[in-house]
Amino acid sequence: MHRTRSKMITLASLALGFSACLYARTRNPVADTANKEGIMTTHASGPFDVKLNPLDPYNKSEGANLGRMSIDKQFHGDLEATSQGEMLSAMTEVKGSAGYVAIEKVSGTLHGRSGSFVLQHNATMTRGAPYLNIIVVPDSGTGELVGLNGKMTIVITNGKHAYEFDYTL
Repeated sequence: MHRTRSKMITLASLALGFSACLYARTRNPVADTANKEGIMTTHASGPFDVKLNPLDPYNKSEGANLGRMSIDKQFHGDLEATSQGEMLSAMTEVKGSAGYVAIEKVSGTLHGRSGSFVLQHNATMTRGAPYLNIIVVPDSGTGELVGLNGKMTIVITNGKHAYEFDYTL
């Protein structure tokens, strides 16, 4: 059990670290831009706190290297919200190779508009090379966030978490 928990914590650290590597390569610092369809994209950013807690994995067979964690976040800044979700992860025998998927429901206000939406995470690390994609699940927005579309990036600097969120509404 201790070894499995250790693997899950290691994978969670890898998962959260994916974004720090990607951020420097992919971030466009423009606050509001028009995409190719002419729709205005708005930028939101701020810090967030996250708690990941190991859960019992469904597949408990020896050597499966699968993990499951709960996600609890508190967003601040342009997005004042809380979220809850679950992460499924897989580690490989090759150092620096792993993957995770996660779903989290975010509830609160985005630039003053209240409602909720769902984020979908898809991430892999191939021998240390990260790929991270976090998008708003289509048609998941409620309240004043109906029609929300967007992509989020997680930034980790000196152990502190922040988000960069480009969206249309």
